[in-house]
Amino acid sequence: MIAGYLSNINSELALYPQALKLGLNFLAQTDIGQLALGQHEIQGTAIYAIVSEYQTQPMEERRPEAHQKYVDIQYVFSGREIIGVAPLSPESEIEENCFSDRDVAFFSKITQETELTLLPGMFAVFFPWDVHRPNCADSRPSKVRKVVVKIALEALGGTKF
Repeated sequence: MIAGYLSNINSELALYPQALKLGLNFLAQTDIGQLALGQHEIQGTAIYAIVSEYQTQPMEERRPEAHQKYVDIQYVFSGREIIGVAPLSPESEIEENCFSDRDVAFFSKITQETELTLLPGMFAVFFPWDVHRPNCADSRPSKVRKVVVKIALEALGGTKF
């Protein structure tokens, strides 16, 4: 997992692989407030963005998830969101496996979960070994506008996890 502030991205870009640079540059150079909800192509199906708005929910109402074929860059444009994060481990128990049709599995049990708070302007990168529980509220729900940039592992030079 990588977490940071989009305002610092010009200082950090040289450290990232090209596919991550494309996703982060999309976030930095796009007027997210004016971007329509839904999916936006960046580089075909290899890199694309999904814009959504929602109310965060109590953590116990959200399910942890992980992906096999895509890396997520989750960027909060407005609102406040808590994301639970845990390493994928042998103790992790899959509750619903949707890898084949939606590239996601939901977990009923994870260990070593910690909370990451994303404020406006912050992003987090989640790899297949990062189980994450997005869209969570802290003490009260928050309306969030968020962009998730999906990057195929092949675009990063990797293979299916």
